[in-house]
Amino acid sequence: MLPLRRILCPTDFSGHSYLALEAAVELAQHFSAELLLVHVVIPSVEWSMTPGSMMASNIPGPLEVLFNAKETLAKVRKERTPDNVIVREMVLEGAAADAISRKAREEKADVIVMGTHGLTGWRHLVFGSVAEKVVRQASCPVITVPDAQKMA
Repeated sequence: MLPLRRILCPTDFSGHSYLALEAAVELAQHFSAELLLVHVVIPSVEWSMTPGSMMASNIPGPLEVLFNAKETLAKVRKERTPDNVIVREMVLEGAAADAISRKAREEKADVIVMGTHGLTGWRHLVFGSVAEKVVRQASCPVITVPDAQKMA
Protein backbone atom coordinates (compact mmCIF):
# COMPACT_ATOMS: atom_id res chain seq x y z
CA MET A 1 0.00 0.00 0.00
CA LEU A 2 2.80 2.45 0.77
CA PRO A 3 3.95 4.67 -0.75
CA LEU A 4 0.68 6.06 -2.05
CA ARG A 5 0.84 7.17 -5.67
CA ARG A 6 -2.84 7.58 -6.52
CA ILE A 7 -5.63 8.56 -4.10
CA LEU A 8 -9.28 8.48 -5.13
CA CYS A 9 -11.60 10.83 -3.25
CA PRO A 10 -15.30 10.86 -4.11
CA THR A 11 -17.37 13.92 -3.29
CA ASP A 12 -21.11 14.50 -3.25
CA PHE A 13 -20.47 18.22 -2.58
CA SER A 14 -21.47 17.86 1.08
CA GLY A 15 -19.60 18.93 4.18
CA HIS A 16 -18.92 15.27 5.00
CA SER A 17 -17.17 14.72 1.70
CA TYR A 18 -15.16 17.94 2.10
CA LEU A 19 -13.77 16.62 5.41
CA ALA A 20 -12.59 13.55 3.52
CA LEU A 21 -11.12 15.75 0.79
CA GLU A 22 -9.06 17.59 3.42
CA ALA A 23 -7.62 14.24 4.56
CA ALA A 24 -7.02 13.13 0.96
CA VAL A 25 -5.19 16.38 0.21
CA GLU A 26 -2.96 15.91 3.26
CA LEU A 27 -2.10 12.38 2.14
CA ALA A 28 -1.48 13.53 -1.43
CA GLN A 29 0.88 16.25 -0.20
CA HIS A 30 2.72 13.90 2.14
CA PHE A 31 3.28 11.22 -0.51
CA SER A 32 3.42 13.53 -3.57
CA ALA A 33 0.52 11.45 -4.86
CA GLU A 34 -1.99 12.19 -7.58
CA LEU A 35 -5.50 12.96 -6.31
CA LEU A 36 -8.47 11.67 -8.30
CA LEU A 37 -11.43 13.87 -7.39
CA VAL A 38 -14.62 12.01 -8.34
CA HIS A 39 -18.32 12.86 -8.41
CA VAL A 40 -21.01 10.36 -9.42
CA VAL A 41 -24.27 11.32 -11.13
CA ILE A 42 -27.33 9.14 -11.59
CA PRO A 43 -27.43 7.71 -15.12
CA SER A 44 -29.61 9.52 -17.58
CA VAL A 45 -33.01 7.91 -17.92
CA GLU A 46 -35.16 7.89 -21.01
CA TRP A 47 -38.47 9.55 -20.24
CA SER A 48 -41.22 11.23 -22.16
CA MET A 49 -43.63 13.94 -21.22
CA THR A 50 -46.83 15.08 -22.82
CA PRO A 51 -46.40 18.20 -24.98
CA GLY A 52 -46.74 21.39 -22.97
CA SER A 53 -46.05 19.76 -19.62
CA MET A 54 -44.85 22.25 -17.00
CA MET A 55 -42.57 19.69 -15.34
CA ALA A 56 -40.31 19.41 -18.37
CA SER A 57 -38.98 22.94 -17.89
CA ASN A 58 -38.11 22.34 -14.22
CA ILE A 59 -36.14 19.11 -14.63
CA PRO A 60 -32.57 19.43 -15.85
CA GLY A 61 -31.70 17.14 -18.73
CA PRO A 62 -28.82 14.64 -18.64
CA LEU A 63 -26.39 16.98 -20.40
CA GLU A 64 -27.22 19.82 -18.02
CA VAL A 65 -26.71 17.53 -15.01
CA LEU A 66 -23.29 16.45 -16.34
CA PHE A 67 -22.30 20.03 -17.14
CA ASN A 68 -23.34 21.25 -13.69
CA ALA A 69 -21.46 18.41 -12.00
CA LYS A 70 -18.29 19.16 -13.99
CA GLU A 71 -18.59 22.86 -13.23
CA THR A 72 -19.10 22.27 -9.50
CA LEU A 73 -16.26 19.74 -9.37
CA ALA A 74 -13.91 22.27 -11.00
CA LYS A 75 -14.97 24.85 -8.41
CA VAL A 76 -14.34 22.41 -5.55
CA ARG A 77 -10.90 21.65 -6.95
CA LYS A 78 -10.03 25.33 -7.25
CA GLU A 79 -11.29 26.25 -3.78
CA ARG A 80 -10.29 23.17 -1.79
CA THR A 81 -7.07 21.79 -3.26
CA PRO A 82 -3.70 23.55 -3.23
CA ASP A 83 -1.74 24.16 -6.42
CA ASN A 84 1.03 21.80 -5.32
CA VAL A 85 -1.27 18.74 -5.56
CA ILE A 86 -1.81 17.05 -8.92
CA VAL A 87 -5.59 16.64 -9.26
CA ARG A 88 -7.67 14.95 -11.95
CA GLU A 89 -11.41 15.60 -11.90
CA MET A 90 -13.83 12.88 -13.02
CA VAL A 91 -17.60 12.83 -13.29
CA LEU A 92 -18.92 9.28 -13.44
CA GLU A 93 -22.38 7.89 -14.14
CA GLY A 94 -23.97 5.02 -12.25
CA ALA A 95 -24.74 3.78 -8.79
CA ALA A 96 -22.30 5.64 -6.55
CA ALA A 97 -20.62 2.69 -4.78
CA ASP A 98 -20.27 0.67 -7.99
CA ALA A 99 -18.88 3.61 -9.97
CA ILE A 100 -16.39 4.55 -7.25
CA SER A 101 -15.14 0.97 -6.80
CA ARG A 102 -14.88 0.42 -10.56
CA LYS A 103 -12.95 3.67 -11.13
CA ALA A 104 -10.56 2.85 -8.29
CA ARG A 105 -9.78 -0.48 -9.98
CA GLU A 106 -9.43 1.08 -13.44
CA GLU A 107 -7.11 3.80 -12.18
CA LYS A 108 -5.19 1.41 -9.89
CA ALA A 109 -5.84 3.66 -6.90
CA ASP A 110 -3.76 2.85 -3.84
CA VAL A 111 -6.47 4.08 -1.47
CA ILE A 112 -9.95 5.57 -1.45
CA VAL A 113 -10.62 8.37 1.05
CA MET A 114 -14.29 9.15 1.57
CA GLY A 115 -16.68 10.71 4.03
CA THR A 116 -19.49 9.00 5.85
CA HIS A 117 -22.86 10.58 6.44
CA GLY A 118 -23.49 8.55 9.56
CA LEU A 119 -27.05 7.55 8.71
CA THR A 120 -28.69 5.49 11.44
CA GLY A 121 -31.97 3.73 12.04
CA TRP A 122 -34.57 3.72 9.30
CA ARG A 123 -32.59 6.15 7.10
CA HIS A 124 -29.68 3.72 7.00
CA LEU A 125 -32.08 0.86 6.29
CA VAL A 126 -33.77 2.72 3.41
CA PHE A 127 -30.80 4.57 1.89
CA GLY A 128 -27.95 2.27 2.86
CA SER A 129 -24.41 3.52 3.01
CA VAL A 130 -22.31 4.24 -0.04
CA ALA A 131 -19.19 4.11 2.13
CA GLU A 132 -20.15 0.66 3.46
CA LYS A 133 -20.68 -0.66 -0.06
CA VAL A 134 -17.38 0.79 -1.26
CA VAL A 135 -15.55 -0.83 1.66
CA ARG A 136 -17.04 -4.19 0.63
CA GLN A 137 -16.43 -3.79 -3.12
CA ALA A 138 -13.11 -1.95 -3.32
CA SER A 139 -9.94 -3.66 -4.42
CA CYS A 140 -7.81 -1.26 -2.34
CA PRO A 141 -7.94 0.05 1.23
CA VAL A 142 -10.67 2.57 2.06
CA ILE A 143 -10.22 5.32 4.63
CA THR A 144 -13.55 6.61 5.90
CA VAL A 145 -13.74 10.02 7.51
CA PRO A 146 -16.69 10.34 9.91
CA ASP A 147 -18.90 13.36 10.40
CA ALA A 148 -17.06 16.02 12.43
CA GLN A 149 -19.91 16.16 14.98
CA LYS A 150 -19.40 12.49 15.80
CA MET A 151 -15.69 13.10 16.32
CA ALA A 152 -16.29 15.86 18.90
